[in-house]
Amino acid sequence: MLTESAVYDALRHVQEPELGRDIVTLEMVKGVTVDADRVALTIDLTTPACPLKDEIERDVRAALAGAGAGEVDITWGATVRRSVAAASTPLVPGVRNIIAVASGKGGVGKSTISSNLAVSLALDGASVGLLDADITGPNIPLMMGLEGAPASSADGKIVPLARYGVKVISIQFFVPQGQPIVWRGPLVGGAIQQFLRDVDWGELDYLVIDLPPGTSDAQLTLAQAVPISGALMVTTPQAVAISDVDKALAMFRRLSVPVIGLVENMSAFICPHCGEATEIFGRGGGERFCREQGIEFLGGIPLDIKVRQGADAGVPAVAQREPGVAAETMRTLARTVAARVSVRAARQQPVLSIT
Repeated sequence: MLTESAVYDALRHVQEPELGRDIVTLEMVKGVTVDADRVALTIDLTTPACPLKDEIERDVRAALAGAGAGEVDITWGATVRRSVAAASTPLVPGVRNIIAVASGKGGVGKSTISSNLAVSLALDGASVGLLDADITGPNIPLMMGLEGAPASSADGKIVPLARYGVKVISIQFFVPQGQPIVWRGPLVGGAIQQFLRDVDWGELDYLVIDLPPGTSDAQLTLAQAVPISGALMVTTPQAVAISDVDKALAMFRRLSVPVIGLVENMSAFICPHCGEATEIFGRGGGERFCREQGIEFLGGIPLDIKVRQGADAGVPAVAQREPGVAAETMRTLARTVAARVSVRAARQQPVLSIT
């Protein structure tokens, strides 16, 4: 007769594909019940945006069938692990992972990637915040379709605005529309620290931070204020963008910030009529750069008019009713980023011995 112990023994042969450890040791298996040859269990993923869920499910079902299970009922859960200890994030103690989105130069679509990354993670069930750290050129409110002034909580904290399941804060919420923000570096750094310290972020699986382009006070302030789980680099294929992202990568390495990888935005224009790809900004620049620098290439995102239309209308591409090919690529990117962050978090935790 099939027993609970036999179920656990069978599942010890199922590996979490990216962590290289079995799902029992990783404590991903919960609530096992056995009734004759029927098995019910919960599998607790390391992120709700897990890109390998289907592979894990296939392996679990195969392992249990081999142990004699005739019917398998799987309930899916997710517990996002911290990539940094809570004690080391006094400014944002409820935030489990901080993802910085950066570029070397402006105009490569960094804010577009940031907003779609945040919304995509939220669509998959994660609790997400989005901090617009581009103090002198804030675009996130427009892209997220948000305006107005945040309220204050009972303890005097700033309550972020929210849309698409994402908590958002930006300097744009505090200044009249069209008013320029002409600040020196220390004021910019101070504003970023205030958005970390004085905003009621609550409990978040991911805080996505949209950094300004370049290597300046904003990046330095962030790296010194909080431990960053990883930086996502954004570029276009053209040589001038690659030259600038090279400097940004060197900065993060000097600051000991782990780099998740690089995504090449606007990799090609796909004609909506004939389907032909036109590489307006060149070809393969991001992929070559990653090979040379030893970082992961996270793919290319094509030019898609729906992305521009959505950004202007405050509807990120991944949240549109009829998302295009670029939105599908960004959904994949978000799940890959979440997976890389969860792998790093899991590797920092001790291996448990479960008998």
